[in-house]
Amino acid sequence: MNPHAKLISTLSLLLGTTITISSNHWMMAWTGLEINTLAIIPLISKSHHPRAIEAAIKYFLVQATASALLLFSSMSNAWATGQWDITQLTHPTSCLLLTIAIAMKLGLVPFHFWFPEVLQGSSMITALLLSTAMKFPPTTILFLTSHSLDPMLLTALAVASTALGGWMGLNQTQIRKVLAFSSIAHMGWMAIIIAYDPNLTLMTFYLYVMMTTTVFLAFNTTKALMLTTMMISWTKTPMLNATLMLTLLSLAGLPPLTGFLPKWLIIQELTKQEMTTVATIMAMLSLLGLFFYLRLAYYSTITLPPNTTNHMKQWHTGKMASTPIAILTSMTIMLLPLSPMILTTL
Repeated sequence: MNPHAKLISTLSLLLGTTITISSNHWMMAWTGLEINTLAIIPLISKSHHPRAIEAAIKYFLVQATASALLLFSSMSNAWATGQWDITQLTHPTSCLLLTIAIAMKLGLVPFHFWFPEVLQGSSMITALLLSTAMKFPPTTILFLTSHSLDPMLLTALAVASTALGGWMGLNQTQIRKVLAFSSIAHMGWMAIIIAYDPNLTLMTFYLYVMMTTTVFLAFNTTKALMLTTMMISWTKTPMLNATLMLTLLSLAGLPPLTGFLPKWLIIQELTKQEMTTVATIMAMLSLLGLFFYLRLAYYSTITLPPNTTNHMKQWHTGKMASTPIAILTSMTIMLLPLSPMILTTL
């Protein structure tokens, strides 16, 4: 890809995100989302592979539909109340339309269908952007309008997302698709608590971004795209693969790793809201996710391939894993003891 085009796309991504997260007016928020969508499309389709082109078209159509719904929601609210302020969303139909639009942008069930396909057609770094940076502006809009949205609808979407993200991830052999369903399940955990404790949703999102970034960068370093290539990637960077296992278990939410903190706090908050049944269901559904994370961890660290492997073994690449991966991995594994300090920032 042309360096100038890449620079323009990256700067546009930053600009679009900044406009959306700092705006109070619906039109500015919509403008930022549109800039974001148009900026990421060249990054998705840069390889010119038919699958990448297909992913870019799918992404564009879904995001265009979601943006149109968001614009229609804000206009109908302005028509009914005379307010263009994001926090003044009071019209019931507008609230419903906005929930659908944000669910499409975040990839919540039943609007998840585009996300695994788009991630599978993208490179690892673009998939990382789609899973983290592109979800920040819609999450911000959800945060600003959380007091207006229907908690029961959000709970239904969240439980469905966690269930489907867990079930569909079980049978995948492509790493990007596994991470896509992992992302759908994590979005369910964020959506369920947004109406009761929006700050907790933001903290969950930040920790999710940190853990997902670590996993994507690790896979990008080892160039592993399938479970079968993971089995032979230990010969390249053994130390990175060992820490990758802990990162995956952190993403699954096992104590005493960082990923346990948001799940623990969300279940605690749901219990306070007398939603014990929902909290139990969410905890049970997270076991599905734990299974495929354990599967990935098993393939990356514990399994050795049989003697007759179809892939050529690659020995040490000569270069060490980068400093950002080392820092992110340390944070992903060891932030739980700092949870009192993290909680004071909420």
